[in-house]
Amino acid sequence: MSVRTADPTRTRRRADRWTLAVVLLGFLTLPMSMSGAGVAVPRIAADLGAEGPAAQWVVTAYFLTASSFMLVAGSLGDAVGRRRIYRIGALAYTIGSLAAALAPTIALLLTARVVTGLGAAGVMAGGGALLGATFTGPARTRAFAAMGTTGGLGLALGPTLSGLLIDSVGWRVGFGVFAIAGAILLVGTRLLRETRAQTRPRIDLAGAATFILCLAALMLAVTQGADHGWGAPEVVALLAAAVVLFLGFVLIERRATNPVLDLSLLRRRRFIGWLLAATTMSAGFVGILSFLPSYLQDPAGYTAAQAGLVMILPTLPMMLMPLAGSRLINRGVPPALLATVALLAIAGGNAWLAILHPAVTPLDLAGPLILTGTGVGLASGIIDAQAMNEVTENQVGMAAGMLNTVRGAANALGLAIFGSALIAILASRIGSTSLAGQATTGNIPDTTEAAFLGEQLTETWRVVLLIIAGLCLAAATGTGVLLRHRHGRRSTQGRLATPSH
Repeated sequence: MSVRTADPTRTRRRADRWTLAVVLLGFLTLPMSMSGAGVAVPRIAADLGAEGPAAQWVVTAYFLTASSFMLVAGSLGDAVGRRRIYRIGALAYTIGSLAAALAPTIALLLTARVVTGLGAAGVMAGGGALLGATFTGPARTRAFAAMGTTGGLGLALGPTLSGLLIDSVGWRVGFGVFAIAGAILLVGTRLLRETRAQTRPRIDLAGAATFILCLAALMLAVTQGADHGWGAPEVVALLAAAVVLFLGFVLIERRATNPVLDLSLLRRRRFIGWLLAATTMSAGFVGILSFLPSYLQDPAGYTAAQAGLVMILPTLPMMLMPLAGSRLINRGVPPALLATVALLAIAGGNAWLAILHPAVTPLDLAGPLILTGTGVGLASGIIDAQAMNEVTENQVGMAAGMLNTVRGAANALGLAIFGSALIAILASRIGSTSLAGQATTGNIPDTTEAAFLGEQLTETWRVVLLIIAGLCLAAATGTGVLLRHRHGRRSTQGRLATPSH
């Protein structure tokens, strides 16, 4: 009588498929929550009696917290287990989303969004590290392309789902839906295989705390600059604290046996190039994603559902382009060329969107939004896999955390700077910071001056978009320089010969 034994290879592949499925579910849910919150801002402001800047913190608080903790979450995953960090993140995300759905005041809602951001840090850093540790070679490229495609799908569905829910049953149900999704992620972690660094490093608590405080101080300074003025004592104090904490972080990491960030990564030219590409990709789109739905509702006169449908235009190509980018790389197209083209598309889309006006139609918006989404999708499908190829297996958690930190910080800072610029420039035109804050979050007062405010807001949008386009153009040039090959050698980063799992 023969005894059938399980095929280890088949068992391993099944486990890898479950890992991919659960991680992709996380990268579907989190972008939906991110993009959907922007559509909800005008209704939240009206229901909870919040002023424009306070309501926009519903989005900013999430970004700020998530980006501050992603690097730490990634390094902790290397030390204590990537699945464990993913599980803790899913739990925090569920609790935060449920609390947001039940919050009776804007203060409690913002607190809930902070908890949600903490959870997002664990899910994103843990998920990226799990993929990096599970797959190698062309399989890794395909896995991260699938992650980019799934993220694009989440961004596409987020505004539409939130808009429909807001118009039918209210914004609270939108947060409740994501609490359910978080619970599913939590259950799904039981299917994952734990991975960690080969040697368990001692956790760099001093470095982690200093980094979190440094990034939080910097982001708070940026977000407070528009409201209180860049010369205000509290803003100057926050900027000074950020500088001091950054210098302290560098000193701690140089002396740490197992640093939360191995500073040698920042001496690798190509790794820095991919970080710059990730920064530009996020910063070049986050303002449009978060603030355009508010503009479309007022002064353009769209409903929340209609604004959400328009936001499918940039996010649909974000579903398709990551897979296209991975296929091009696996067929020998240089990753540096694709990254540069992607960033140029983002720059062009921002410049083209300067056609914005209160009577704008979806057809008018199709070209610039699709071009921007194409650039973001192409970049998101190649950055992670290529950056992972620059680090060792023991550093994949740190690298995933660093990439997500850079993206999260770019999102948070880009969002804060975009909003601050809109408010500051508009306030200089109309003479009221409070009124400017209301207008930028889709709540223009219904007065005889409403048309004038709409026109001034439109002109402000055009100025900000052209500035962003110029910055993205410069960043595209810098990325191309950093990623170019030395001595004309052909890179094999895109097509590694390592067997896939």
